[in-house]
Amino acid sequence: MQAIILAAGQSSRFWPLNQRHKSLLKVMGKPLIWYTIESLKKAGIKNFIVVQGAKKDVEGGLKNYNLGVKIQYIVQPKPKGMGNALWQAKDFAASQFFVLNAERLDGGEHIKKLKIKEQRAKVVLVAQPTNNPRLYGMLKFRGDNVLEIVEKPKPGREPSNLKVAGTYGIPKEFFECYRKVEKRAYDFEDALNLFIKKRGAKMVKTEKENLALKYPWHLFEMNKYLMDKYLSPKIENSAKIAKNVIIEGTVYIGKNTKVFENAVIKGPCYIGENCVIGNNALVREYANLEDNCLIGANAEVTRCIFQNDVHTHSGYFGDSIFDRGCRIGAGTITANVRIDRGEVKSMVKGEKINTGLKSLGVIMGENAKSGINCSLMPGILIGRNSMLGPNSLVMGNVGDGIIFFTEFKKNIKKTA
Repeated sequence: MQAIILAAGQSSRFWPLNQRHKSLLKVMGKPLIWYTIESLKKAGIKNFIVVQGAKKDVEGGLKNYNLGVKIQYIVQPKPKGMGNALWQAKDFAASQFFVLNAERLDGGEHIKKLKIKEQRAKVVLVAQPTNNPRLYGMLKFRGDNVLEIVEKPKPGREPSNLKVAGTYGIPKEFFECYRKVEKRAYDFEDALNLFIKKRGAKMVKTEKENLALKYPWHLFEMNKYLMDKYLSPKIENSAKIAKNVIIEGTVYIGKNTKVFENAVIKGPCYIGENCVIGNNALVREYANLEDNCLIGANAEVTRCIFQNDVHTHSGYFGDSIFDRGCRIGAGTITANVRIDRGEVKSMVKGEKINTGLKSLGVIMGENAKSGINCSLMPGILIGRNSMLGPNSLVMGNVGDGIIFFTEFKKNIKKTA
């Protein structure tokens, strides 16, 4: 009962939140990988190998948590894909092991299903239906026998509507197949297909859609999943709540947090330690504020995810994500709905992506800053360490370290 968790790679599609591994983003005070390990632990796994990148950020991100399991950390020196990451762990792998990504929060549920149909010396995997096959490895199968995995098929060439859900039971003999395939981006799938031809593979189908984290806006779904599952109402004794504050629903307020007069908090909401919620502020509906966040007077925050040490003044913040250390000027507005109420699209790696969301605000990287009265259009991405000048209207992505401003020219009428 060993699990190999893959937590390396650049996650380029996850920009601008990929300064560290995406599984280290926090919800309710803990990184996503913590929830993955907790889920697997409940499924009976207590022996883990975590494959991380050269920065060793995952090991650092978990060091302060008592997980109650054995973890061995392995480094993938360069981000060469899933197959190469797994290869780094070959000398420490058990005869039969599970493989999954670090952000597979529901991994324990998957592994319980795999244990039912687990067969020695065969690959076993979880399959799920999808309406978006171009993003996934798709399955060619007969009954519960897997015949082939087709990675990101072109429209009209999908072998089925079933995708690989990203949780595998794999025998150690798999590494012999990996040794033989050409090393490329999808060599893990190539090695799996080679193994399937020789030994076969089984699938366990589940109708429940798994939680994916391919794009940064997928974090909203994970935030909702975790709050619905884990959030309990509590106000820590050291928190200071003004007498006329309104708190409704499931709300957690952490140690030493201050909530000032006339603020309204409508759960489900999580507010971490040492936060400040200003006068007349409204925080509501799956808002997640990590430690040391400041919400200024008269601000509204709804369905947002704030990482540690994010400060805002007055303004509206809806369906938005702010990474660590962001500073937002007074009067900033995140537009989160298109004027025609259509699906919000976002530009990722030069390609316009349908997000599947009708409400999506801004996603802002680490230490980004905006001046006063900025207007941010739906679905835009702001890079880390960037600065938005006062009164800027931002209608497209802004790269890392960019100083952006909108110049307004004033017409002056000359008089005699």
